[in-house]
Amino acid sequence: MAKEYYELHVAGCTRQLPILNVTDSLAIAGFVILGDTELTVNTAKELAAKLPAEADMIMTAETKGIPLAAEMARILGMPHYIVARKSIKAYMENPLIVDDESITTKGKQILCLSDADVELIKNKKIVIVDDVISTGGSLKALEELAEKAGAEVIGKAAILAEGDAGKRTDIIFLEKLPLFEAR
Repeated sequence: MAKEYYELHVAGCTRQLPILNVTDSLAIAGFVILGDTELTVNTAKELAAKLPAEADMIMTAETKGIPLAAEMARILGMPHYIVARKSIKAYMENPLIVDDESITTKGKQILCLSDADVELIKNKKIVIVDDVISTGGSLKALEELAEKAGAEVIGKAAILAEGDAGKRTDIIFLEKLPLFEAR
């Protein structure tokens, strides 16, 4: 059986995304930014231009949002960006933790910030950034984490808005990404 692909055009880049089953009835186009310098740089430039000018800092969840957040922070001249970790690390003495559920990760997971990261974003205006927004579960968890840390979320951005997320008016995104029936 031939593998199916979705052709994505975003920020001057064209990519063939494999269509992958995530449940018995749902499939997604597998979008992976990791290791793709051209895609990271081009999308970061376009997204950075759309962010609110008053943003102090960018926050993302590990893993796929990290290169995007790093490049956006560099473009915007921000000395720091924040990464919510998916597990508690040894250096985290009093981590701030929230639950997260995503359609691309099996089971429940957590997002957490170290004391140092909480201090960095406290009383700051931040934009939450991710590679793809789909159901909004991870986005909601990031927003909750930021607010618990005392930050004000002034924007939510992603390269792609998947499925019904493409109809949302509260997020910034570059392109829509369809969902597919599982095969």
